[in-house]
Amino acid sequence: MRTIAIAFVAALLAGPALADEQEIKLKPGPGLDKVESNCGACHTLAYIPMNSPFLKPAQWDAEVTKMIKAYGAPIEDADAKAIAEYLKASYGG
Repeated sequence: MRTIAIAFVAALLAGPALADEQEIKLKPGPGLDKVESNCGACHTLAYIPMNSPFLKPAQWDAEVTKMIKAYGAPIEDADAKAIAEYLKASYGG
């Protein structure tokens, strides 16, 4: 019973936090649909503009590769290429 009460309280506390989450609008461009469907399936898209001041084009390639190889993101090769190209063109510094 205690576990259920804790879960209920946690859900009540999380509700307002989720309601405040802002919708992320990424820059339009070729490959955006691949970014939204593949990247957004695992994490918030807010990471993209948040990291863009720090990542150069080659580093975006490395980020896409890391998501696939290290974290096991199920991204097809063609989609990975489109994602990397979009990130480099739109957020490559």
